[in-house]
Amino acid sequence: MAIDVKLPDLGDGIESGDVLEILVKEGDSVKKDQGLLELETDKATVTVPSPSAGKIVKITVTAGQTVAIGSVIAQLEADGAATAPSTAQTPSQPAPAPAEMNAAAQPVASAPVVPEAKPVVTQPTVPPLPTPIQAGPETPAPPQLASPLLAQASSESTDVAAGPAVRRFAREVGVDLTHVSGTGEGGRITRDDVLRAVRESNVSRTSAGTPAAVAESHSTSLAPVSPPVAAKVGGNKPMVLPGDPGADDYGAVRVERLSKIRKTIAAQMHKSWSTVPRVTNFDDADVTDLEAFRASSKDDYAAEGIKLTTMPFLIKAVATALRHHPAMNAVIDLEKESITYRDYVNVGIAVDTDRGLVVPNIRHADRLGVPDIARALADLAARVRTGDFGVNELRGGTFTISNLGAIGGTYSTPIVNVPEVAILLVGRTRKLPVVMEDDSIRPRLMMPLSLSYDHRLVDGGTAARFLNDVIAYLEAPSRLLLAIN
Repeated sequence: MAIDVKLPDLGDGIESGDVLEILVKEGDSVKKDQGLLELETDKATVTVPSPSAGKIVKITVTAGQTVAIGSVIAQLEADGAATAPSTAQTPSQPAPAPAEMNAAAQPVASAPVVPEAKPVVTQPTVPPLPTPIQAGPETPAPPQLASPLLAQASSESTDVAAGPAVRRFAREVGVDLTHVSGTGEGGRITRDDVLRAVRESNVSRTSAGTPAAVAESHSTSLAPVSPPVAAKVGGNKPMVLPGDPGADDYGAVRVERLSKIRKTIAAQMHKSWSTVPRVTNFDDADVTDLEAFRASSKDDYAAEGIKLTTMPFLIKAVATALRHHPAMNAVIDLEKESITYRDYVNVGIAVDTDRGLVVPNIRHADRLGVPDIARALADLAARVRTGDFGVNELRGGTFTISNLGAIGGTYSTPIVNVPEVAILLVGRTRKLPVVMEDDSIRPRLMMPLSLSYDHRLVDGGTAARFLNDVIAYLEAPSRLLLAIN
């Protein structure tokens, strides 16, 4: 007896995910904990494992589909299920078709609102073409495009085998489902069928726009022709879909689907910008001695398998300073009229990846020495860039460091990663002439620092003292080696 494999609870308020890739196919034998599919959530990309060994009977989701927590993603004939049917999880209701599951799993905010008003005319009345300027014996009428991009009203036909999500998507892109051939089970129309129809329509429109195609066509255009087609700039151009090349009124474009991580980043940044009165302090740290120490010690660290960079020292400096400035490590809640001072320090490190900015945490960084932080940082950065990390590693941060210096730039105004109350951006270290205490001018390595903070909780003096402590630790690296709480 086949059992339903459901999308497990991923925690941290995650309600759904987008299927990036299906790793198995129907008929495959799988082992327990073998990956079935890759899922992109608001936080990260995760692999959904098989709950037991067995044979894949059916895959009920498709790549690109949004799947809600608890939805059935596959049916599995578990090993031993025939002799022990009680171990199978029999659903109380039949599993919905993939397209219907997609409708249930789609977040409401992920689709634009479709007006309820339906066109009254089911078949558009084609007005006669205006008499063209006689440039030859006969000017043929524009071609009729063999395209499903027609009135939306006919897409509502109940005779079409398509789920609610596919029907909604067809309305959004203007596809008449009665003109689409379904490739799903029993001829059911899938999202991919709609995408294929639009792509074919784009090809038809492109080829029909050439003089040769117009000359060879003898049918009538379905679109009203007033003003003439040649005068219409944007009303009849092909639909551009995510990932497809296209063109707007000014040139070539490419439209890509907004990933869940990018949606989360956008929502988080908007929340911070609209709720946090942000102030940014700028300063510089003289890291000449720190760089000399790093250069003289890197071979010793390399012998232990550690690549020593400046970043572990910076993390340690920030973590140690946070212990002495609890307001910088706190959370403010105006609704509850409370401030929560956290007795732990988890430093988030912003990592630039191909899929967007990801901020994993180094937990209890204040309790770790520089070598331990260097090991943890190297391991975390490598796994984040390959996607081999857990969602838990993105949770629980109390302060964020963004290292822009590896790319370029000096100062910036980073946005606070709420509910945290501060973030430190590090610019590119550069050699500058500095006036020393004896009035001599010497070249020194200066690290630009930009500290943004939530002014609802953090006062300017608190932020300045915190940044002074961070700078003091960076300018005296020997203190960092001894600063283990």
